[in-house]
Amino acid sequence: MKEASSAASPSSQGLLARNEFLLRRLHSLSGLIPVGAYMVVHLLTNASVLGSAATFQRNVYSIHGLPLLLVIEWVFIFLPILFHAIFGVLIIRGGLPNSSTYKYTGNIRYTLQRATGMIAFVFIMWHVFHMHGWIHADWWLNKVAQPLHGGMFRPYNASSTAAEAMRVSGIVPVLYAIGVLSCVFHLANGIWTFGITWGLWVTPASQRWANVVCLVFGLGLGAVSLGALGGFAAAVNVKEARQAEDAMYEHKVAAKEIEPDEHKRKQEPKQQAAAPSPVPSAPSP
Repeated sequence: MKEASSAASPSSQGLLARNEFLLRRLHSLSGLIPVGAYMVVHLLTNASVLGSAATFQRNVYSIHGLPLLLVIEWVFIFLPILFHAIFGVLIIRGGLPNSSTYKYTGNIRYTLQRATGMIAFVFIMWHVFHMHGWIHADWWLNKVAQPLHGGMFRPYNASSTAAEAMRVSGIVPVLYAIGVLSCVFHLANGIWTFGITWGLWVTPASQRWANVVCLVFGLGLGAVSLGALGGFAAAVNVKEARQAEDAMYEHKVAAKEIEPDEHKRKQEPKQQAAAPSPVPSAPSP
């Protein structure tokens, strides 16, 4: 059987090999900061829906009120995720020589780290399409994303549209649970491997303590993520949430805290006007 490293060209393999030390550390660091930090904030924000739809909506307004939000998203979220994912695939496929060896390399956690990384990447791509549609152009959303149940989230109707997106099909919450828990495991175990890569815990005693810390962190974040998932999938009353969101939107527009933007709101289908009842003609004499 051919070695997996044959998948990469000799020139690209040589380039990766020459910069392996730097690339591996950037890969390790990017998984923790900013990608991991963003995931923790994202899950905690989502879990605020358990307080109320209004609480979650206020948090979403705070995020969308950040200056240069699109730049922040690309520089600190999307590009680091793409780098971490692409370089991770190269490691898994053997495109980069695995010259760094650790004592945990042959165990189950090593395999799960890579499996959950692949699951997490596919899930994130689908999640972004499902909620945001990938591209915000009207033609794409109307013709491609929405017919495929994508682009369902509206930031000014945050709780209600997220709940509707989760209830499109009974399989959706199951897929989200698998995807989110894969992300949580990948981060929690990745913190442990981060410490190995950067030489933070190299003795058996320090590694045991790191195991405990990462386990507690993973269980806690997993509980938060499942709580948020349950909130959107079952707890949110869509009608009541929509009323609270619309009232908050109107108040913020009236107070000039935000500019009117109907693209960020849920557009209800227009009701067709009922046809007038035919007036019976008078009987002929």
